[in-house]
Amino acid sequence: MGAKKKAAAKSSNAMWGGRFKAGPAEIMERINASIDFDRRLYAQDIAGSMAHCRMLVAQGIVSARDGKAIQGGLKRILGEIEAGTFTFSRRLEDIHMNVESRLAELIGPAAGRLHTARSRNDQVALDVRLWARDAIDRVEPMLRDLQAALLDKAEAHAATIMPGFTHLQTAQPVTFGHHLLAYVEMVGRDRSRFVDCRARMNESPLGAAALAGTPYPIDRHATALDLGFAGPMANSLDAVSDRDYALEFMAAASICAIHLSRLAEEIFIWCSAPFRFIALSDAFTTGSSIMPQKRNPDAAELVRAKTGRIVGDFQTLAMVMKGLPLTYSKDMQEDKEPLFDACDSLELGIAAMAGMVRDLTPNTERMLAVASADYSTATDLADWLVRTLGLPFREAHHATGVLVGMASARGVPLDELKLEDMKSVNPGITGEVFKALTVQASVAARTSFGGTAPANVRKAATAARKRFLGAPKRR
Repeated sequence: MGAKKKAAAKSSNAMWGGRFKAGPAEIMERINASIDFDRRLYAQDIAGSMAHCRMLVAQGIVSARDGKAIQGGLKRILGEIEAGTFTFSRRLEDIHMNVESRLAELIGPAAGRLHTARSRNDQVALDVRLWARDAIDRVEPMLRDLQAALLDKAEAHAATIMPGFTHLQTAQPVTFGHHLLAYVEMVGRDRSRFVDCRARMNESPLGAAALAGTPYPIDRHATALDLGFAGPMANSLDAVSDRDYALEFMAAASICAIHLSRLAEEIFIWCSAPFRFIALSDAFTTGSSIMPQKRNPDAAELVRAKTGRIVGDFQTLAMVMKGLPLTYSKDMQEDKEPLFDACDSLELGIAAMAGMVRDLTPNTERMLAVASADYSTATDLADWLVRTLGLPFREAHHATGVLVGMASARGVPLDELKLEDMKSVNPGITGEVFKALTVQASVAARTSFGGTAPANVRKAATAARKRFLGAPKRR
C-alpha cells in the first residue's frame, strides 16, 4: 500500500474506529463528503458544541479543565473560520469532523471528550435546525421592510386611479394604493407562516444521540435553554429523523416566492410599452446589446424565475424524505443544499422586490386613461339602476348590457351616450346617472370595508402600518 493510501486508511480508521481497515474509495469520498456546502453551518455547529460542553462540565461528565480547553479551542476555530484562515478538508467529510479534527490539533486528547453523549445524528439535526431558525430571523424583518415599502407607496397613491382587472381584462377602476395594499396583506400572511414555523421548530434535538438517547446523566433541558430553544424534543427517534422544520420553511418560502412572483409579473407587465403604467430607473433595469431603446425590467423577471428554484427545492427535500424509515439515513444529507438555496433565493428576491417598489414611478395619466376605457364603469350604471330605480340587479345588469352595446356600436364611452338613448332602454333614467359614470365617482363609491375608495385606502394603510409594523409612519 502506498504512503498516500496508508495515510487515507489511517485517517478513516481515526474517524470510524477499528471496524474499518481501509480508506474509502475515491468516488465514495466524493459522494459522501458534504463539507463543500455544510461549512455554512460552522457557527451553529460551534455554538451547539459549546453548549454541549458546558452541560457536560455542569453534569460532571467532563472535567472543568478539559471543558475550559474545549471552549478555548472552539473559540479559536470560530475565529479562524471567520478570518478565512481555516483549512476545510473533504477527507474529513463534514463541518463536524473538520471542527473536531482541528480541535484535536489545538488541544490534544481532551478534544475527544466533546463527543461524549452525542452523535453526529443529533449534532447535524441541531445545526440545521439552528440555521433554519436563524434564516427565519433574517427573512422576517426583510418581509417587514417590503411591507413598509409597499405601504409608503400605497399611501402616496391612495387616490391614484388605475384599472382593476379580472382575466387581465379591464373590470372596474381601483386605486394604485389599494392594489399595493393587497400585497401588504399577502406578505403579512407570509410573515405569520415563518413566525409559526419558527415556533414549531424551536425544540432541541441535542442529546438524542444516535437515535435512542444516552446512558450518561445529561441535562437536555439545560442545553435547550442555553441555545434559546423552548425545550428539548420529546422523542429521541423523532429528534434525529425530523426534517419537518426544513420542509415547512421551504413551503412557507415557496408561497412567499409565489407572491413575489405575482408582483414581479405585474411590474413586468406595467413596464411594457402597451401598458406604460410605471417606470423603473436604471437601478433596476438593463439595456439590450443590440436595441439601444430597450429598458428591460430584469430584476422583476429574475424574481419571477427564482420562484421555480424555491418551489423545486421544496419538492427535492419532500422526495428525499417521503420513503425514509426511522431514524437517520444518509439521504438526509441532501437536506442542506435545497434549504440553503431556497433561503438564498428568497432573501435575494425580497430585497430586489423592496428595492423595485421604492424605485418605481407610476404614470398616473396613463393609468387614469386606461381605467376610463373599456366601459369600466358599467357596473356603476347597473348599481345606479338598482339604488335609484329599484330594479332587481339582474334586470339592471341586462339594461346596462344593452347600453354598453349601444355605446360600443357608436364608439363612445357610456357617459357620452345621450340621455334620450338611455331612456330608450329604461324611461326612468335621469341626468343624475352621469354623475355615477366617471371613474372618480366609481372609485369613491366603493366604501365597503376593504373597498378601494381613497378614504378607505388611507384608513386601511394606517391600520396595516399599525398591525404589521407596530408604529405610525415617521413624518
